[in-house]
Amino acid sequence: MAQQPPSFFSSAAYDHAVAGIGAGTVAVLCMNPLDLLKVKFQVATTNPTGGIGKQIWYSLRDIQRQEGWKGLYRGLGANVAGNASSWGLYFLFYNMLKKRASDGDPSAPLSSGAILLCSAQANGFSSIIRTEGVSGLFRGTSLALFGVSNGAIQFVVYERMKRWGFEMKKKQYQLAGRKWTMEADKLSNTAYSIMSGGSKLAALSLTYPYQVVRSRIQNNATSHLYPTIPVTIRRTWAQEGVRGFYRGLGTNLVRVLPGTCITFVVYENIAWLLRSTAEKRDAKYLDS
Repeated sequence: MAQQPPSFFSSAAYDHAVAGIGAGTVAVLCMNPLDLLKVKFQVATTNPTGGIGKQIWYSLRDIQRQEGWKGLYRGLGANVAGNASSWGLYFLFYNMLKKRASDGDPSAPLSSGAILLCSAQANGFSSIIRTEGVSGLFRGTSLALFGVSNGAIQFVVYERMKRWGFEMKKKQYQLAGRKWTMEADKLSNTAYSIMSGGSKLAALSLTYPYQVVRSRIQNNATSHLYPTIPVTIRRTWAQEGVRGFYRGLGTNLVRVLPGTCITFVVYENIAWLLRSTAEKRDAKYLDS
């Protein structure tokens, strides 16, 4: 049986779940104001004026003037609870599924297809539990959630980039004759930021039109204009062209990319902290 990495809790999957909860909480606290603007711009049917920076600035200023600073953090409690639980469940299932796919060997490389499947299934599991409860896992109608999502595509790219980053770092250590230790078993925050931002950008460029269509259908104010998916696609294409399917993308990138970078940097650091603390704890136990 392959040697398992040290874990702070009874399972490494729980370590990743805690890291995900911490990352989701910090990300919401930092990015909640821009999250409000994303929905506002997606459901808008009039062409915005000015550049992206001015749109964001004026919108935030209007909210602050009309509702005060509390308006910028409207729904913070629910967002923290939702985002933290979402990332916690996602990383819990994702690491459990990766362990199963690699037959219990954490060092075994997984194919892009295996990573995509694990990520899509983890997204499906976490979504079902948050919306339907644990009993939802046993309902056949929930299988529709097991599609390839934005997060699934992102994780394929992110995992490939991260693996390449560790391979390059290990080669540098070998060439320098340095010993690989737990302190070295992490990348820089800059590297995590670039990898998470790049992978999110790739995934978002492929899936954003679906988000716009979904937002317009779910908006009660325009439900008579966009009653179904086919009607929404045809009307958006006829009236706005390709740009209509990417409305609010600039604002979403401003919100999502920093939020993604914050999430993954915090997640990777918490996961490493738990792992390194567990290793030191185990070493002390063996010495005693």
